[in-house]
Amino acid sequence: MIDYIIVGAGLAGSAFASLALDNNKKILVFENKSQPSSTVAGGMYNPVVLKRFTSVWKATEQLDIIEKFYPKLEKQLDVKFDFPMQLWRKLSSIEEQNNWSVASDKPNLSKFLNSTFQNETIKGIDSPFGFGEVLHSGYLDIKTFIESYQQFLKEQSILSNETFDYEAISFQQDFVTYKYIKAKHIIFAEGFGLHQNPFFNDLPLDGTKGELLHIKCKKLNLDKIVKSNIFILPIGNDIYKVGATYNWKDKTNLPTNEGKDELIEKLNHLISVDYEVVEHLAGVRPTVKDRRPLVGTHFEHQNLHILNGLGTRGVMLGPFLAKSLFEYLEDNIELDKEIDINRFYKKRVN
Repeated sequence: MIDYIIVGAGLAGSAFASLALDNNKKILVFENKSQPSSTVAGGMYNPVVLKRFTSVWKATEQLDIIEKFYPKLEKQLDVKFDFPMQLWRKLSSIEEQNNWSVASDKPNLSKFLNSTFQNETIKGIDSPFGFGEVLHSGYLDIKTFIESYQQFLKEQSILSNETFDYEAISFQQDFVTYKYIKAKHIIFAEGFGLHQNPFFNDLPLDGTKGELLHIKCKKLNLDKIVKSNIFILPIGNDIYKVGATYNWKDKTNLPTNEGKDELIEKLNHLISVDYEVVEHLAGVRPTVKDRRPLVGTHFEHQNLHILNGLGTRGVMLGPFLAKSLFEYLEDNIELDKEIDINRFYKKRVN
């Protein structure tokens, strides 16, 4: 018998798999590459909601985990994918400067926001009001991370690329069987693919489509992330990620002319140097209407669990949520009520 069948090897599933293996658990991971949102995401991480200058939920706890988690996996896999990097928020007015100063004095934000404005001139980006610097920021090359980790799972003979068949689950008293496999638990970490899951598709996973561009720009010479109403993120060799759009109606993974035009319009407003669009990507983020993840156990089947709803902050949330779910299942440590799917089950019962 194995301990965990894990369905989905994106950010959430890979984080849970790594944690389970670190604790000597036997696992089998299913990944059919049907959901590309993780691999096409920007991968940026920072502890602040820059639109409102507020702290990300549980930011300190999340940072404490990822600052160890990703470097450990880089060493294990012998691959570089975690890039700590300065993030500068372009300030567009005196009012924004004042708002930044107020925010940087707050106890829960002072460790994340540099109170001193950055007035360095960046070639190709006009910013008369300067920039605010976010601390503890960077980006994860998610595509490299996921592909490297899936290759590791494959080498351990614990990765299956077949499509998971929900109807092949048989429920026993203390375990489940999936075809010929006995398992104590099944973890569903399918991202937007949750809508095909008959056990959890009644949960309010909405999905928000995001599009981004890769551009080549030799004159920009950026060594930091710059955030305005879009972000521009250097990934090497004069290539930059530019994103992202938010579309709540279109649930396809296909790039659109509308998304491209929106990004180009905002990019042209942000930078004043020539560039070339070299790639255009799209994916549906697994978002939830109350902006909190979906973690926990099925109300009827106690061996089925969900790890989903990472939204736009999966790089920080993935390892944190994986640890929360693992400790809940192995050590009976209660889940935070804000992420526990019982918040929806209770409403339905009542």
